[in-house]
Amino acid sequence: MLKKTLALLALLLLAALAYLALWPVPVKPVVWSAPADLGYTGAFAVNDHLAQLNMIDLGREEGPEHIAIGPDGKLYTTVLSGNILRMKPDGTAQEVFVNTGGRVLGFDFDASGNLIAADAIKGLLSVSPSKQITVLTNQVDGQPIRYADGVVVARSGTMYFTDASTRFSPAEWGGTFEASVLDILEQSATGRVLAYDPAARTTRVVARGLAFANGIALSADEKSLFVAETGKYRVWKINIEARDLDAAAGTNPQAAVLLDNLPGYPDNLMRGLDGKLWVGLVKPRNPTIDKLADKPFLRSVTMRLPRALWPVPKAYGHVVAFSEDGKVLASLQDATGAYPETTAVTETRERLYVQSLHAKGLGWLKR
Repeated sequence: MLKKTLALLALLLLAALAYLALWPVPVKPVVWSAPADLGYTGAFAVNDHLAQLNMIDLGREEGPEHIAIGPDGKLYTTVLSGNILRMKPDGTAQEVFVNTGGRVLGFDFDASGNLIAADAIKGLLSVSPSKQITVLTNQVDGQPIRYADGVVVARSGTMYFTDASTRFSPAEWGGTFEASVLDILEQSATGRVLAYDPAARTTRVVARGLAFANGIALSADEKSLFVAETGKYRVWKINIEARDLDAAAGTNPQAAVLLDNLPGYPDNLMRGLDGKLWVGLVKPRNPTIDKLADKPFLRSVTMRLPRALWPVPKAYGHVVAFSEDGKVLASLQDATGAYPETTAVTETRERLYVQSLHAKGLGWLKR
């Protein structure tokens, strides 16, 4: 009887090992070098400046991922349901402006007052003031745009936007957060910066080779783009004239890392007042994830574990303001993570509106 029991246990152990080693997973992790985490030191010293946020109730909606004041003076925000909400800046008179049928992450307004939306499901969209939705582009060089993320409209009319991953689309992998986890775990760096010319109706690749290309903003002179590379904890500065630049290839006169080795994953980028830019660190770094950077097999094993055992970073509220030359100007934090997945800040003369991937309301502070 004992021999049979031991044999059964051995068989179960072999089955478990075979599962952990061989069961198919969607990712094909590659080796990368994670910089040593300096933690919350120096300009990022721990504080509670993001605690005690004022809240605007959004009812049943959640995830005010991006916030902007429109040409009509109203506040617009995108939420998880696919709605784009419109309201007065104090949060009153809320209404659904439009639902794209997808999930808009970033958006901007063009000179005609159209809302230009990076929809993670649909591509780059234009929504007219009368709520007519037009697909501007959903492919480039014959390839689909799988994960439109952030967008900014230049004075020239050109629309610069990010395609976070050509490997994992939210439509196919359970949503924007789920697809981002897969892409960052794999580290195949297929994210791109794209440019759409509305006059010629053409789309081109500005830069590629980014580990989850996320937020995007223009410099004051509109000669450069700032781009958040979420998977590698950094923010790039890229010349808008670049064409098919490979960020993963190393030194290039048209691109440079402006902020490196951040204490968390950078998400949205927003221009603030007085020349500053804001970035949100949607999650803090996790030492287990960094230790697995050069161990792709173990990262594959991680995908075979129950989701509750994945090394997902804890909740930690953190937004950072910086100058165009990379100097950190402000670091607002809340270690409790009460307002989860802070993606950026929208700054007006009266308030700092805090964007979030999953929050149940819209947080703000007096400026």
